[in-house]
Amino acid sequence: MSSFKTFLHSGHGPTLFAAFLYFSFSCCIWVLNGAMAPFIGETFDLSPAQKGLMLSVPIIAGALMRFPLGILSQYIGRKNATLVEMGLIAVAMLFGFFFVKSFNDLLAMGVLLGIAGASFGVALSLGSGWFPPQHKGLAMGLVGAGNVGTAVSVLVAPPLAQWLGWQAVYGVAAGAILVPMIVMIVFAKEPPDVDSHASFREHIACLFEKDGWVFSLIYGVTFGGFIGLTTFLPSYYYDQFGVSKVQAGQLTMLAAFMGAAVRIVGGWISDRWGGVNTLTVVLLVVAVGLVLVGISSGSLALTTLLLILCFAALGAGNGALFQLVPLRWPTSTAVAGSMIGEIGALGGGLVPNAMGLSKQYLGSYVWGFVFFGALSLVMLGVMRVMQIRWTRTWAEKGGRARTSPHAAEAKYVSPARKTARP
Repeated sequence: MSSFKTFLHSGHGPTLFAAFLYFSFSCCIWVLNGAMAPFIGETFDLSPAQKGLMLSVPIIAGALMRFPLGILSQYIGRKNATLVEMGLIAVAMLFGFFFVKSFNDLLAMGVLLGIAGASFGVALSLGSGWFPPQHKGLAMGLVGAGNVGTAVSVLVAPPLAQWLGWQAVYGVAAGAILVPMIVMIVFAKEPPDVDSHASFREHIACLFEKDGWVFSLIYGVTFGGFIGLTTFLPSYYYDQFGVSKVQAGQLTMLAAFMGAAVRIVGGWISDRWGGVNTLTVVLLVVAVGLVLVGISSGSLALTTLLLILCFAALGAGNGALFQLVPLRWPTSTAVAGSMIGEIGALGGGLVPNAMGLSKQYLGSYVWGFVFFGALSLVMLGVMRVMQIRWTRTWAEKGGRARTSPHAAEAKYVSPARKTARP
């Protein structure tokens, strides 16, 4: 407890809370179409492939909008950028309430839901900006735990849709976004750090290095799997097991909440055991777990237990990866984390599409699960090859922090920095 108080006193707690609340509400709204997919699919009589497309659009749009929002935050400040974004979210929700009448309108609404998905980089930078380098990792982990908003969405949206109609839920969301807006206005302060005030070249610098792409692809499995499966599972439970629309959301919530809650634990374990070691176990559990989910489609109880295990691993993986980011990019953590989060989030768009196509053209969802499990094994192999160099340059064995980080940073010069020298 005393160490946590020390952590809070080292930064600005109200801003950290405001960033967490903002990210939580954003995640909640980002996956609304997934939470209400059984209702929407019934209204428009969607095929599995159409459902997959509908569910992937908000994820992909959210990932692509993260970079423009990050650029905007450099011109008007991170706090002001969050307020602009939340205002746009309210307008987007009103569009959904009044104007979604066809499948094409639904796809347009998916793009607008992506506005909420753009919040990741700015939320983490705002929340961690007041904290010194030794505490930025924990601050980013606490803000990142706002992923719990996805669990709230799949729990709350289906009963509201059943009671008021699914389009009315957009109207409720338009009003609800006022809560984090007010908290942001009253409690948050623009951080004094300059980490996020990077040039375009600095912002994308990590993508000119192999490590940047490896981190992004691993995050595409861990966070992409988390957000993609959270969006897809209400439809899967409803179609595969014939549960009610509300029960489908409740079952999804069990897994989504586990993934969000374990994110912080994953970072804590990685600090002690090493991010590479943690990710090794995570990717193995995800690969094996998802294949077992696919072949256990006849048992609701076993499927749910396996999904809870998979989501726990995915959440731990998200925390583990962002334990490594500050070690690899110690002077530009927020900038590198933002870009990795953006590219990695695109992986979430693969999940609903793969599931929908598997069901429509192969007659079963099992091959979608197998595909994502195989992708996890591929990334495990890539990481194990890359970690040989990582542990020689910027990390201790297993991915733990070096005891002398400044020496490690001086020792390691990235290829991009070498070429940039005159």
